[in-house]
Amino acid sequence: MSKADETQLRSSDDEAHFRFGKNWARFLASLNDERIQGAEDSLRRLLRRDLSGCRFLDAGSGSGLFSLAAHRLGAEVMSFDVDADSVACSRELKQRYASDAENWSVLDGSLLDRIFLESLGKFDVVYCWGVAHHTGSMWTAIENLSSLVNPGGSIVLAIYNDQFYVSRVWRAVKRIYQRLPQFLRPLYVAAIGCISFARRLTTTLLASLLRLLTLRNPLIPFLNWAGESKTRGMHAWYDLVDWVGGWPFEVARPEEVFRFLRDRGFVLDELTTSGGHGCNEFVFRRSGTE
Repeated sequence: MSKADETQLRSSDDEAHFRFGKNWARFLASLNDERIQGAEDSLRRLLRRDLSGCRFLDAGSGSGLFSLAAHRLGAEVMSFDVDADSVACSRELKQRYASDAENWSVLDGSLLDRIFLESLGKFDVVYCWGVAHHTGSMWTAIENLSSLVNPGGSIVLAIYNDQFYVSRVWRAVKRIYQRLPQFLRPLYVAAIGCISFARRLTTTLLASLLRLLTLRNPLIPFLNWAGESKTRGMHAWYDLVDWVGGWPFEVARPEEVFRFLRDRGFVLDELTTSGGHGCNEFVFRRSGTE
C-alpha cells in the first residue's frame, strides 16, 4: 500500500476507527513503576529469552508501555503506530523514562503499509499484541509483519478469539458504541462492564458451589478468575474502553492463526487460549538460524 493510499484510507475511515490513542493518553496518567514492572514480567513470561541487544519491533505501540518494557530489558526498540495520539503517547513515555536513549525510535506508520515496513529492516522480536485485528485487514497485517522476523526470531500476536455467534454479538456491541454520542460512551462502557462482571461472577459462584457439594476446594474457581485477570501492567478501565469501542474488529480461531504462520515457515512456541471473548496469545519462532 502506498503512502497516498494509506492517507486516503485514514481520512475515509477516520470516523469509523476507534481513537485508541486518546484512550491510552488518559491511561498514561495512571502509569507507575508497578505497571511497568508488570509489562516487563509479561515479556519475560512470553519470550523466555534475554532481550539484551535484540532488535524489538513494537508494531502498533499504543501507549508505548511495552516499548518501554523492552527498552528496560535491554532491547534496541523501534515503535510505530498509525494513530497520531498513540505515537504521541509512545514519544511521551520515551521522553519521560528514556529521553537520552538512542536505541529507541518512535515512528508513524501502518501495519498495512508494506513499503514502510520493509524500510524498517529485520527484527529478533516482532511484538503485535491486540493490534492486527483492528486494522480492517488482519491477515494482510500478519503477513506483512511475518516478513520482518529474522530466522530464529519471534513474532508475538494476540488475536480476538472467534466465538462464532457470540463474536457477532460483540460486533454489534462495538457498532452501537461507534454510533453513540461522546457523552454517552463512558456510561455504555460501564454498563457492558457490569453485565460482563455479573455473568462471570454468577458462573464462578455456581462452579464454587458445585465444588463445595462434591467436597473439593471451592476457592479454585475464584483463583482461576484472578489468574485470568492479570493486567500485563495495563489498567482495567482503559482495557475495557478499548475492548468495547475497538473498531475495526476481526476474530480468528487459534488453528487459523497457527496454520497461517506455519505455512510461512514459523513454529509455535507458546499458546494461551481464551475461554471467552478475549485474545488468544501466540508466540511463533521463525524456522532457521540467525
